[in-house]
Amino acid sequence: MTIAEKILAIHAGKSSVSPKEIVDARIDYVMVNDVTGLPAFEVFEEFKASSIIENTVLIQDHYVPNKDVASAEQAKSMREFAGKYKIGNHFDVGRGGVCHQIMIEHGFAAPGRLIVGADSHTCSYGALGALSTGIGSSEAASAMATGELWFKVPETQKFVVDGKLGKYVMGKDIILHIIGDIGVSGSLYKSMEFYGSTIESLQLSDRITISNMAIEAGAKCGIIPPDDAVFNYLKNRVIGEYTPVYADEASEYDDTFEYNAGEIETMVAKPHLPENVVPASEIDVEIDQAYLGSCTNGRIEDMRAAAEILKGRKVHPDVRMIVVPASKSVFEQALRERLIEVFMDADAYVAGPTCGACLGGYMGVLAEGERCISSTNRNFIGRMGHKDSEVYLANPAVVAASAVTGRITDPNDLESS
Repeated sequence: MTIAEKILAIHAGKSSVSPKEIVDARIDYVMVNDVTGLPAFEVFEEFKASSIIENTVLIQDHYVPNKDVASAEQAKSMREFAGKYKIGNHFDVGRGGVCHQIMIEHGFAAPGRLIVGADSHTCSYGALGALSTGIGSSEAASAMATGELWFKVPETQKFVVDGKLGKYVMGKDIILHIIGDIGVSGSLYKSMEFYGSTIESLQLSDRITISNMAIEAGAKCGIIPPDDAVFNYLKNRVIGEYTPVYADEASEYDDTFEYNAGEIETMVAKPHLPENVVPASEIDVEIDQAYLGSCTNGRIEDMRAAAEILKGRKVHPDVRMIVVPASKSVFEQALRERLIEVFMDADAYVAGPTCGACLGGYMGVLAEGERCISSTNRNFIGRMGHKDSEVYLANPAVVAASAVTGRITDPNDLESS
């Protein structure tokens, strides 16, 4: 069996499962955020359940701090729900950050676990060898009430990336390159497994970026086999015990894709789909905004990559740059390393952790005709604001270089100029 098949078999109490089979599986953790929480709570109350599973995690992140009365009411409902059912894993304003970063930082995500979240980018935890996937609010309510959920066992695709990456090429570029190759429906309801010397050499932050964007290829999940990088990260962090799961050598894959890392450049996804990729060096577009943050690229390694380019430079006078660390912990580390000072010296605006700008909610909403180079995961029509604005996806180094020049720029070109 593949990794996804094995994890589902274990959690369904079966010796084996096959693709497209329907199974009822035990959930290790269920997560909801401030946007998806309210409808989940309403459905949960309809069940008239006497209790809630202990492994429920509530995270306030999309409109933090609250931007208006509606978001304040959403946040209030989460606080009341947490209090009513005595949920200890509730991360409120100032105590957490972006939900997927918190799930990883606080040790909820671990190899071999089955985790669901009422947010599509829950697939991020596959970077640690978990099977994690996004669900709807009603499903989250069901999981909170019963501790179980039904799944259709996904077919699995194998992606092998070998070789050495070029300078400024990151995990974001690997997944954009793959999505550009297979398309946004190329892995529809499938499990993506990632292998190869390149993947093994990546730091955990880059692996999380890859798994995070599996959903942008339509995948059910994106899983990377856990290794020492994962085990070391989880020491003194993980909650409870975990058992790593690996694919059998005789596993049958729906398809296999192989890539040479040396041929992958710094990539940019043009509007309005993540599959519209071109090398950063081949695009020349003026920008109004540069955004660094989100569950995709808001970790300390991403902050470092951008700060390296911004140090001693200024953001272009016609560009506003917004920097949002993905969690309180990342913000604190960036302060210790004086990265926040670098950003502010460059005239970037730095804010506390929130998802606001990524989904066009607040903290960076685009006006009509404006363009943003963003380290986020989606560039759909109206994603970050006006329906006639444009979002270009790129890695943190490209975002920083573009902020300096005022137009989309390959960091290598900035270095040589």
